[in-house]
Amino acid sequence: MDNQIVIENLSFWYGDNRDSPVLKEINLTVKKGEFIAIVGPNGCGKSTLIRHLNGLLLPNRGSVSMSGMDTRIEGNLAEIRRKVGMVFQNPDNQLFASVVEEDVAFGPENLCLPREEIRVRVEHSLELVGMTEYRLYPPQRLSGGQKQKVAIAGVLAMQPECIVLDEPTSMLDPRGKQEVLEAIRALNHNHGITVIYVTHDMTEVMNCHRLLALKDGEIYYVGKPGDFFASSELMNTSGLHIPQLKELVNALISDGINLPTDINTEEELVDALCR
Repeated sequence: MDNQIVIENLSFWYGDNRDSPVLKEINLTVKKGEFIAIVGPNGCGKSTLIRHLNGLLLPNRGSVSMSGMDTRIEGNLAEIRRKVGMVFQNPDNQLFASVVEEDVAFGPENLCLPREEIRVRVEHSLELVGMTEYRLYPPQRLSGGQKQKVAIAGVLAMQPECIVLDEPTSMLDPRGKQEVLEAIRALNHNHGITVIYVTHDMTEVMNCHRLLALKDGEIYYVGKPGDFFASSELMNTSGLHIPQLKELVNALISDGINLPTDINTEEELVDALCR
């Protein structure tokens, strides 16, 4: 896989607070088609970090580049923002048209694309997130999960190479969370779209390729989620709650049962125990 996002020695502080940086010497390379989850306690710098990926924020020190384009060069920003789509917590803040398909068409229309190209993009984007049958619905008639999928479709209509999601399920009920997660995983697995996913819910990160953990503006872990959850030291440092399934797997391993640490579902655990 090719390197898509490269972050080198990124440090950032707000205003004149040079002595209190929000991010400290961040180094990270994201490959095309990866699914990376970012976790950490409140105030650790997660949202600040992802806002650097499409130039909403610019480094005070270091650099961030997308497909070789440095975000500090103003002439690159329009193309970078086409390549990196952002989805935020509250879908209501990203939906404003009277019907779903108009919302999804908003981005392509601002690119001044031909009408036929816009129509194709809208249809394809709604299909990717499973919302085609709701194309003529008013957004206010949709559930929270459906609204978030429409917001994702609006980003997809811009044909990004990478989607960055900032706690997109935090305001949803369990069913809505499941709908959105399934749509995001399908986009990554079936269509090769790079996903950067910020969350507080540890059950949402078990199937990502890599997990990045932040604390006090610094990266203290990048690697497989299974190895993260298997380490009591890392979990204690994070202050996060281990998923119940991982807690059970760790307990079984501690009791001498030979199990892999990358078990992510109940079915995988049953299969491993049977073997």
